[in-house]
Formats: sequence, C-alpha cells, structure tokens
Amino acid sequence: MTDVSSSPPVLVSIHRGDYRPPEWRVPDIALDFRLDLAETSVTAALAVERDIETPSPLVLHGDGLTPEAVRVDGEVWNDWRMDGSDLIVDLGDRTAATVEVDTRIDPSANTQLMGLYASNNMLCTQCEAEGFRRITFHPDRPDVLSRYKVRMEADKTRFPILLSNGNCIDKGAGEGGKHWALWEDPWPKPSYLFALVAGDLVVNRDEFVTMSGRKVELGIWVRAGDESRTGHAMQALKNSMAWDERVYGREYDLDLFNIVAVSDFNMGAMENKGLNIFNTRYILADPDTATDADYDGVEGVVAHEYFHNWSGNRITCRDWFQLSLKEGFTVYRDQSFSADMGSPAVKRIEDVRLLRAAQFPEDAGPLAHPIRPDSYQEISNFYTATVYNKGAEIIRMMATMAGPERFRKGTDLYFDRHDGEAATCEDFVRAIEDGAGLDLKQFRLWYSQAGTPRVTARVEHDAASGAAQLHLTQNVPPTPGQPVKVPMPIPLRIKAFDRSATATQAGEQLVVLHDAETVVPLGQFAASPQLSLNRGFSAPVIIDFERGADELGWLAAHDDDPFARYEALQQLMLDTLVAAVSGKPGHRQAVIDAVAETLRGREADPAFVAEAVLLPSEAFIGDQMLTVDPDAIRRERLALQDAIGAALESEWRSILAEGAPPASILSRKAKGGRRLRGVALAYLAATDRADVPSLAFTIFSEADGMTERQAALATLAHGDSDERAHALDIFYQRYRDNPLVLDKWFQVQAWSMRPDTVDAVRALAQHPDFTLTNPNRVRALYGALTGNQAAFHQADGAGYRTIADLVIALDPKNPQTAARMIPPLGRWKRFDEARAAMMKAELDRILAQPGLSRDVTEQASKSLLG
Repeated sequence: MTDVSSSPPVLVSIHRGDYRPPEWRVPDIALDFRLDLAETSVTAALAVERDIETPSPLVLHGDGLTPEAVRVDGEVWNDWRMDGSDLIVDLGDRTAATVEVDTRIDPSANTQLMGLYASNNMLCTQCEAEGFRRITFHPDRPDVLSRYKVRMEADKTRFPILLSNGNCIDKGAGEGGKHWALWEDPWPKPSYLFALVAGDLVVNRDEFVTMSGRKVELGIWVRAGDESRTGHAMQALKNSMAWDERVYGREYDLDLFNIVAVSDFNMGAMENKGLNIFNTRYILADPDTATDADYDGVEGVVAHEYFHNWSGNRITCRDWFQLSLKEGFTVYRDQSFSADMGSPAVKRIEDVRLLRAAQFPEDAGPLAHPIRPDSYQEISNFYTATVYNKGAEIIRMMATMAGPERFRKGTDLYFDRHDGEAATCEDFVRAIEDGAGLDLKQFRLWYSQAGTPRVTARVEHDAASGAAQLHLTQNVPPTPGQPVKVPMPIPLRIKAFDRSATATQAGEQLVVLHDAETVVPLGQFAASPQLSLNRGFSAPVIIDFERGADELGWLAAHDDDPFARYEALQQLMLDTLVAAVSGKPGHRQAVIDAVAETLRGREADPAFVAEAVLLPSEAFIGDQMLTVDPDAIRRERLALQDAIGAALESEWRSILAEGAPPASILSRKAKGGRRLRGVALAYLAATDRADVPSLAFTIFSEADGMTERQAALATLAHGDSDERAHALDIFYQRYRDNPLVLDKWFQVQAWSMRPDTVDAVRALAQHPDFTLTNPNRVRALYGALTGNQAAFHQADGAGYRTIADLVIALDPKNPQTAARMIPPLGRWKRFDEARAAMMKAELDRILAQPGLSRDVTEQASKSLLG
C-alpha cells in the first residue's frame, strides 16, 4: 500500500498554531466488515453534523483507498470527488446527514502494519495515529469523537473469534459457513482508538470487581499453546485496576476488558477502548522463555495501556501536538505503579538510565523538539522519548512541587473537568494549577522549549562563620529553531551532610531554581558540607558539579537517598573513564573501593547493588565528550571493568557460588539476586581468566530460567571460545520455534563486543529465520547494532552502511520501523571528521532513493542538518 514514485515526497509542515475545530462532527458511526485476509469490504455509515454556519463540503481522509460507492441518507450520491487521497462530499445546505462509503482493502498486502492488516492468518488493526484512514474514509482527527457500532462477518472456521471495542450485543450464524458479531462501544472515542481482531484464538479469562462493586470480565486472547504464558499479564492487569482505583480514584467503565497478543506490531501495545492490542513481547512470559526484565516489561506495559483508559481515552488529545498530554502523564503513572510493585529505587534508576540513553541525545541532536512540538511533517515520527519519557518527567516535577495530596487534587480536577473531551496540555497544567494551588505560569516553558537544561552547582563555605551556601546557575542550550532560551523552573531536592557531625543531619529541602542563577543558604557547618543534589532525579537536567573522588565515594557509601548513592558512584566511574579516554589519570582505586563498599550491602538489597556497580554505558560516556572516540571508550571501559573484576574477583566468585534463586520466584530480592549474578559474571569475564568460558557455559546449561541463561549466553557471545559456538547452537535449537526467544538469539550476537560483529549482523540478516516483515526481529538485530557503539561506529563505516541498507530495504515495506533506525546516523556532528563524513554520506544515499516515504524523508533530511 506504500505510494511509490520516482521523486521524494513533498513534505508539508503541520503547525499547531493553525488548529481549527472540525467543521463536521460525527457523533455516531456504524461499520460493516466482510472480513477476509486478501479482500475485505467495508461499509462505513457516518452520521455527520455541521459544526459551522457557513456551508462547506465534508472532507474525509483516506490513504490508499478508492471509494466503490457513496450514498447520502440512503440514496446514491454522485456529488463527490477525490482531492489527492481525500474524499470530498458536497452536502449542499444540509446541516446533518448519514454518509455511507463502500471501500475494499487487501489486509495481506498491508506490510506497513497500519490500518487493517494480517498477522499469522489473523486480522487486526492499528489506527494510531492515522491508520483508520487506511480502512475507510473518515475525518480521522483526534477531536472527532464518535459512538461506534461494528458488525463483522467472516468465515467461522478461519476466524472463529470476532472482537471489537465495547460490548458484544449480538451474534449469529451467516450463510456459507460464515458467522457474524455486533459490537457497540457506548463511550465516544476518536478513530485512532478503534480496534478489530478476527482470528483463531483462545482466551485466559478472569474477573475484577471494581470499588463500586461492578464485575468486569477480563480476557487475554492468544494463539493456542500460548495461554499458559499469560498468567503474569493477567495479574498485572488486575493489579493495575486496583492501583488506579486506590491512587487516582479511577474505576473501569465497561463490563468487559479484552487484550489480544499479536506477533507483528510496530509498537509495544495500543490502548484501544476496551480492546487493547499488544505486541506478544509484552504479554507472553514464563520462567523458561522470559527474563526478569521481560516480566517487568509485561507488567509495566499492561499497566500503561490500562491507565490510558482515563489518561488518553476518557480524556483524549485535541490534536496530535498534544500527544504528551496522554503519553507523558500515562508514562508517569505506569512508572509510579511499577515502583510500588517492586523496588522504587531500582525503578527510578532504570527510568533515568533510559532517559539519558534515549532522550538526552535526542535533545542534543538535530531531531530535538519540545514535548509539545510546534510543527511536524509526519506524526509517526513524534512518538519519541521526548514526548513519552521527558513528558513523564515534566509531570513528575509538578507532582514533586505540589506534594502527593495536592497533586491528587489537581488530577481529580483534571479528570472531572475534561471527562469526555479532547483536551490540551494547557488544560492539564491549568487543572494542576487550580487543584494544587500552584503558580505554573513560568513552568509552562517546559512544554514549549526543547533541550536539556544544564545546572552548574558550587558550594561556598565560610570557615570563620560556618555558613555554607549553594550557588546554582542554569542554561538551556540552543536547539534547532530555538537559538535563545528562557530560564525554566527546576525543582531540585537537596540535602547537605556534615561528615564530622554525630548528631542527626538536617533534612532534605526542595529548591526551585526559577532564575538564571540563585544562592541557597545551607546552614552552619564546621567544614564544607557534602551536598546531595537532584535527589531522586527530581528534575531532568544535567548537573555540572565538581566533586572529588573522596566526596563522591563518601556519598556513594553514606547518602540516604538510594538514587543519589547510585548517582555518586556512577559519577565517580564516569569521571575516571572520561579522564582515561583523554589520557589523564583518573580515580581507578577509588572506584574499586566504592564498588567493594557497595557490594557489602548486597544481602539487604541485591537489586540496588546490581544497578549501582554497573559501569556507565559506552554511549553515555561518549555523551560527556566534545568529540566521541568510540574505540578509546571501549578500550578504557573494558580496562576499568577488568581492573574491578580482578581486584574483587573473590567477591564476584562468591556471588556466583551462592547460587541463583529459583526462576519461578519473582520477589524483589530474588530478581535482584539473579541480576547481581549476571553483573558478577560480566566482571569476571572482563578479566579473561581461563576458566570463565567454562563457568559461563555451566551457568548457561544448568540455568532453570531465561534470566540466568541469557546472561550467560551474552557473556559467552563477547568472546571466541568453543563454548560460545556450542551455547549459541544449543539456544537456537531449543528455541527456534519460539519467535520472542529467537529474537534474543539474534540480539546477543548483535550486542557482541567482538571485532567482527558488523559482519556477523550482515550474515544473520541472511539467516532463514530473519525477516524484515516482523518489527521485533528487525529491532532485535539492527536495533541492537545501533546500540553497540563501537560496532556501529566501526572505523571503516560498515556499521553505517549496514543501517542505511536496512532503511532502504525496509522503507517500502514498513516506513515507521525504517524511520526509527535513522536517528543514530543523525549524531554525526559528535564524531571525528572521517566518521561524520561517512554518516552524512549514508543519509544522502537514503534521501536519494526513489519513492521514499514521508516518515524516512523527514527523519533523514532533519538528521542531515546535524
């Protein structure tokens, strides 16, 4: 269905300031589907009402569609025309009408996985953001809310299960072995929340009783044989429903909630009203096939999509510029839920690590944009870490400044004030402002300014008086289209420690930096205090704060904020690594001592210890440098890992000798214990001790679950031992028929630190089990390569060519997935001249391809600007 032409598409920018309310409303829509894999016919009956006084034609968007017939109020209508891909229907002076349009589509040919498409002989939909127009002609904008009635008819043998939004109000047998079902959703929703699934599925059923006593029937639908792996997802759903009632007072509003797991899916999941469609990756889990991280991913994504029922469905977006209204708020909600279900400290570390790995580079590159952008050319490209993850941090800052009780008052007011509406980010901020009693006038800048603020901190201590002061300055760097920035409110949780004091330390305080610079009194201290700054990562900023190894080591051992302890140790490691890359002495022994001190607390909290003692990633080390040197970064990181591994070898071996908790136990401590064993094995492997491959293979062979098995396989994959090849073959033979686990087999090889990794990726792309049609498989192989910094930035440019080749091959099939592979090439300005030239050349080569999609054209052209 991709439009292929000989020249690049003309990209038209859509501007937020040009928003106009819809001229026609569609309060009700009836859809009639005659379903088939190769030929599906659709009749859409739209009850339309004019919303402006001046007569204007009805504009219905389409994508790759041709109307077979148009009827108005039951009569054949000829007063219509096509304007590009849009259907224009002239209704004259009518202020209301029922407009029917017949279309015919081929789901089996829809490789974009947008609209109605086929996945393993099942039919399903994905309509966000603009996929509904690939099914039928429609206004297809989020501020057009309709009540849907959906009739589906299909062959009963091939498609015994027929699902849509809302409630099934009738069903029956048809002619010629067919059957039909009629679904009705009583809640008005935008077209992007429409969903349909037809296939041969089995269900795991359960129920949930709401706080008002209503019984909700729950169903998770999967292919036969997968139902035994849905128990964790079902429990996560029930936990999410109870948590949303307890924390936000939000009760589910239908009598039925269905989830369907789909193999081929561009995203993680979709929050369609009452019928969530999920990537199988975020539903299927058992100890043999899923790691602890997979279990956490299932829990978090199930919660995210369920929470959308209120923050996204009951209140939706007025336009796509408001995407963070639903996504930022809902990410914050799912992060809070996961923290409550497990370890708050570890969850916060994971969230910040992801923010720094994905969003900070986005903010510092050519694709930087505010969480509420002012314009876009292809909306699919704005499903970004900025909108989601930075958007969540903006909500978190408001919650921090308000405190729990006042923030809850603000969200209650938001839900009550805008229920049933298509709202804006401003509506949310105003509700928090009014409900919590905050002045957020200046805070609104976070929605309109791109870039990660840098905060410089300096402690000044007067030895004579004992008075200590904290000097803070902020700077928001220029980004594309925004060369000059205004200071923004930055809430910083801080605490000053007196290392010589025996009495209780002063408490934490919240400082909000409103201006370009400010001075904060810290109190009286005999010596300069040790400052814990941005505790809990209370603001998504970069802190420039010169502290010596002694101070960082002390904070890593004694700070009473877990995230601040983690941050101090990470900063100590980072300072040492950056110095080493630059040829300067670092603090290697101080790092070893701090790691040793942290390991002493592993019995109490192994999950936190495992995260704290991990070295910063190669990419994050590069982010601290003016010009990234990937080869030197890998060399020095491996050297420090070797030094820590050798100095603390007895500790690492002791951790491994203690044995692993049973894989079936998913307690915080058990998961932490397994995680720490994986870290210990990696540190030992860095020492190149002769027995490590054998030790890793033993762990691999004896593992009773995927967490241990994958950690051992990943360790072996970095080397060239006989055990490596043997383990990879065993893993493949055992899981070759399980697509999700086979993704891991591709991924660990693309993550490998071997010098031939790029060649290996190219070879794996020719493997019989590799396919470009499945986004999970593409991300497992090529996505892992872009995250493997030294391999992707291989000096001869082979990594760049490999990704460009992928984008060119994938774009005609799946533009969304292809476009998401481009941003790593857009960071060319951060690298040496030779690498920069090669990255730019590959972007040029992509843009020179005929028939390029809008998705890829926008990403590549903006990335080329650097």
